[in-house]
Amino acid sequence: MKLFADLYYRLDQSNKTSDKLQALEAYFRLAPDQDKIWTLALFTHRRPKRQVNTKQLRTWCMEQAAIPEWLFEESYQTVGDLAETIALLLPSPSSESDMSLSEWINYLQELKDLEEEEKKKKIIAAWENLNQRQRFIFNKIITGGFRVGVSQNLITQAVASTFGMEKTEVANRIMGNWDPNMITFQELIIQSDLADDLSRPYPFYLAHPLESELKDLGNVEDWQIEWKWDGIRGQIIHRKNEVYIWSRGEELVTDKFPELLTISQKLPSGTVLDGEIIAMKSGTPLPFNVLQTRIGRKSVGKKLLQDAPVGFIAYDVLEFQGKDIRHLPIKVRRRILEVILSEIDHSNFNVSIILKDNSWDKLQKLQQQARKFMAEGFMLKHQDSAYEVGRKRGNWWKWKVEPLTIDGVMLYAQKGHGRRADLYSDYTLAVWQGDQLVPFAKAYSGLTDAEMKEVDQYVKKNTLERFGPVRTVKPGLVFEIAFEGIQVSPRHKSGIALRFPRIQRWRKDKPIAEANTLEDLKSLLSLYGG
Repeated sequence: MKLFADLYYRLDQSNKTSDKLQALEAYFRLAPDQDKIWTLALFTHRRPKRQVNTKQLRTWCMEQAAIPEWLFEESYQTVGDLAETIALLLPSPSSESDMSLSEWINYLQELKDLEEEEKKKKIIAAWENLNQRQRFIFNKIITGGFRVGVSQNLITQAVASTFGMEKTEVANRIMGNWDPNMITFQELIIQSDLADDLSRPYPFYLAHPLESELKDLGNVEDWQIEWKWDGIRGQIIHRKNEVYIWSRGEELVTDKFPELLTISQKLPSGTVLDGEIIAMKSGTPLPFNVLQTRIGRKSVGKKLLQDAPVGFIAYDVLEFQGKDIRHLPIKVRRRILEVILSEIDHSNFNVSIILKDNSWDKLQKLQQQARKFMAEGFMLKHQDSAYEVGRKRGNWWKWKVEPLTIDGVMLYAQKGHGRRADLYSDYTLAVWQGDQLVPFAKAYSGLTDAEMKEVDQYVKKNTLERFGPVRTVKPGLVFEIAFEGIQVSPRHKSGIALRFPRIQRWRKDKPIAEANTLEDLKSLLSLYGG
C-alpha cells in the first residue's frame, strides 16, 4: 500500500505531464504484478464493490477519535472530502503494515458476508495499521470515490513505455470487461494477442489553431476546407469482418455506439476511416449536449438510442483494401473516401462536405455562422498533405469561431482538490433576472494562482451561509465567462446549459450591477438558429 500511496500523492501534487509519467513508470517497474492489475483497475474505474457504507465509517471514526458529531461535521465542511476527513481525525496508528494494495483490496472484499460488528472490527484494525496517507487511499477505495488527476491515455503511455509496447496495443488490452480478480497483469498486458493487430488504430493527425492571416495561406484552391464538427473524433476500423471504433483518446468505444457498429459492418474489409462521431438525426447534426447523454454510459437502452441518435461524418480514409494509404495526398484519399461512402446508403453515415467558396473573404463570412450548423468553425487541409502523426504545423489548421462570453457574478464558492484543496477555487456564477441573481454556470479554471488566493480571501471574509463544503458569498466579484456552446436546459434553474465554461478574466473594472442579464444569455441562443 505504501508504494501505491506514494504514487497517488506524486500524481496529485504535480501538474506536469512529464512528472506524472515518470511517477507511473517508476511504479509499474517496482510494483508486484497483482498490485499493477489493481492499479489499472482503479485508474480505469473498475472499483471493488462497496462493503461498508459511509454512515458506518463516520460513526466508527467519531468513536475512535472520541469527538462529537458537530465537530466531525465542522471538520468535514472544512476539508470537503469524507475519506480525507476520516484519515485526518483518526488517532495515530499503533503499528505499521507491509500489506500491498491488492492484499488490502482482498481484505475489503472478504468483509462481504460479515455482520456489522465484525466489519467494524476489521475496519478499525486496518486504520490502526495504516498511516494517514495510506488511510486516505484505503478510505477512498471503500467509498468508491477513488479519483486521481491522470488520464487513461497517460496510464496507457506509461505501461507501454515501461514494457516496450505500442501504446495502441496497451490501450486495446485495458479496454473491455476484464475483472482484476480473474486475470493477472501478465495475461492482460504482457502475453501476445493476435487480435491486437486487427483492432489497432492509427495515430491521429491533429491540427494547430490558425496562426496567420488567411491571405498568407496562398490560393484558396490549394486547400480542402470542411466544417469542424462538434463531436468526438474517432476512427472506424473494419478488418476481417470485425469492427472496432476508437476515440481520439484511444478509448475503444465500439459497444457505446451500436448503431455505428451496424452501419460500419457494410464497409469493405481492410478499411479505416477517420472522422467525427456526432449526435445526428436523419442526416442533420444535433447539439453536442445530446451526444453528452451517450458519453460515459456503460449500457445503451432503446430509449437512449431514440432520444440521442448518433452518426458519423468521415473526414479521411487511412487504410484501403488492407493497405496503409496515409502517404497519399489528401486529394487522392478524398476520392477513395467518396467511392467507399457511395456504397453506404445511410443518412447518418456521411462524407464531410467540402466548402467551395472561391475566396477567403466569402469563407470568413460563412465561418461566423458556424454555430448555426452545429459546427465549431473550419478545418483547412492542404490538398497535397499526407496524413501525418500527432500535431504538425503547416498543412492542417483548425479555424475556430471565437468563444462566447458573458459577465457573471460569483454567488457560491467551494474548495478545490489536490493542490487547491485549501483554496476556494470552484465558483458558481449568476446573471441578473430583475433584481435577483440566477445561477447559470460553474467555473474552476482561468485565474492565476495569485488571483485565486485573492478570491479565496474575499470568500472567507464575505461568507453569508455554509452548506457543507459550499459557501454562499456576498455578491461583489464579476468574472467574464467564456464558453463554446449554449443550449436550452430544463434541468438548470436558469433554463440554460453552457459547454466548457471557464473564467476568461476577472472584471475588476465592472460593478455587479453591470453584469449581464438572463435575457442577454438567452439571446445567444439565436446563434444556433434558436
